[in-house]
Amino acid sequence: MNHPGWGLVVIGLMIAAAGLIWLAMPTIPWLGKMPGDIAIERGNFRFFFPLTTCLLLSALLTGILWLVRFFSR
Repeated sequence: MNHPGWGLVVIGLMIAAAGLIWLAMPTIPWLGKMPGDIAIERGNFRFFFPLTTCLLLSALLTGILWLVRFFSR
């Protein structure tokens, strides 16, 4: 698995997974609307920062990558 082609395969799979997640996002109703997400609307100004969603996704991806690294040893 030291061949550079494997790296391209992994990168391609990650891009494909990101595309599938992007397509599925509108069907996940709680994504981006969790308690702790910051939304400010005043007049013609809108600001939205999904803080809790970012923390949850970061913890989930960290756990997945930790498991992959743990089982690849």
